[in-house]
Amino acid sequence: MSLSKIRLLNSASIFLLCLLFGVFPSAVSAQEPFADWLNELKQEAIAAGISDKSVTASINHIQLLPDVIKLDQAQPEFISPFLTYYQRRVDSKKITLGLALLLEHEVALNKIEAQYGVPKALLIAFWGMETNYGRYQGDIDTLSALATLAHDGRRSAFFRNQLLDAMRMIDAGYANVDQFKGSWAGAFGNMQFMPTTFMTYAVDGDGDKQIDIINSMADAFASAANYLSQVGWVKGEPVMMEVQLPANFAWQNAQINVRKSVAEWSELGVTAMQSTEVVAILNNQSLNAVNDKKLNKSHSSFAHLKSRHSKVSHLSAKRANKNNLLYKKIVKINADTAVNTSANKAAITTIFPSKNAQAAIVLPQGWRGPAFMVFDNFDAVMDWNRSVNYALTVAQLAKSIQGEAPILGGKLAEEGALSFQQMFTLQAALNHQGFEVGEPDGFPGIQTQAAIRAYQLSQKIPADGYASPYLLNRLLSD
Repeated sequence: MSLSKIRLLNSASIFLLCLLFGVFPSAVSAQEPFADWLNELKQEAIAAGISDKSVTASINHIQLLPDVIKLDQAQPEFISPFLTYYQRRVDSKKITLGLALLLEHEVALNKIEAQYGVPKALLIAFWGMETNYGRYQGDIDTLSALATLAHDGRRSAFFRNQLLDAMRMIDAGYANVDQFKGSWAGAFGNMQFMPTTFMTYAVDGDGDKQIDIINSMADAFASAANYLSQVGWVKGEPVMMEVQLPANFAWQNAQINVRKSVAEWSELGVTAMQSTEVVAILNNQSLNAVNDKKLNKSHSSFAHLKSRHSKVSHLSAKRANKNNLLYKKIVKINADTAVNTSANKAAITTIFPSKNAQAAIVLPQGWRGPAFMVFDNFDAVMDWNRSVNYALTVAQLAKSIQGEAPILGGKLAEEGALSFQQMFTLQAALNHQGFEVGEPDGFPGIQTQAAIRAYQLSQKIPADGYASPYLLNRLLSD
């Protein structure tokens, strides 16, 4: 059966696509009864050296939380467009409060920054992102959340280890069974540490010979800084900066695992989106306004055509040709709106870090969205949370707290995002057409991005690796 026939039946039906491709989400796979699973876990925990008292108290306390699975499949870091994700988490109030709190805790933060090399503004940004500066640390039972996720199967080994370390925390007196609460994913405290992260990196920041990342900000800040320094933070180097890409940029090179020196990116026409460019944008404002209007009109027509074509089983050669011409028109208009950044190139050595610094280009909302150059310290932030959206937002919040420029690009970015089920459908469709993503899981990982780029290159469209609604519609209409 062809994809177009499936689309005619019901393109949103994940069940039909599962039947077609022979794959199913982990949530529907057979699972061991929860009570039996807990009994096995109890024996494992005792064998691992955790006291019988702590293990028994933990196991007797745990309950299955089905809503946690739903939350796991709808993580905003992965299913929200970057600019939407960012704007919902960073506003003037959060920036202003972050600056005030930075000043309030400046003495402790200065000491921590000197010891670990992690900027105080970044620590404040993590605090703001994780718990809105401590206002919401979570009220979901940590043991039950971890047990539910460990039993689910999608990342069972990871959460099983977290659960064992949560029991070790209880055994060591760091947590109380009845008061151990946090997020749906098992993170807790001001900085939302996972139990394994706590056991590995938490330190006493206030000198009272106790570690309390829930009530002591000195402990929370010091633990976060120690964690970042241990996973590779390099003192004095940046996390990221917004950049302008040339119209002829090879979009397939914009991915986190493609590293080049700053000098090499500069030679390819990548320039810093900084104050000089703000002036250029203002000077070209009238031209951009006209071209933006043309682009929006053309893209609207293009989207309409795609929607209409999705209601038939095959595109005629004539309509396909018309569609391709319209797409090329969109590409041309977007290129015409690019700001001339030749003035920036003269100042490239003073705006960018060292020419020898290694960096990657990331496009969190596709080729029409904002572009960022990310450095080695971005990897340290990503170790905290594997979402590019999250890492960019933390870094930009830190910049804003320090008074740096806001995000300037992305005015033409495609809106909308794929749900978990739609992402699963996209992965299944890519596999069906020979662009291997592995077993579909509903999350846009590196293998899925590589498959998307391969498909985009085969279709001669910008190979940005971005899993967009437009891309899904195009796949289902092929």
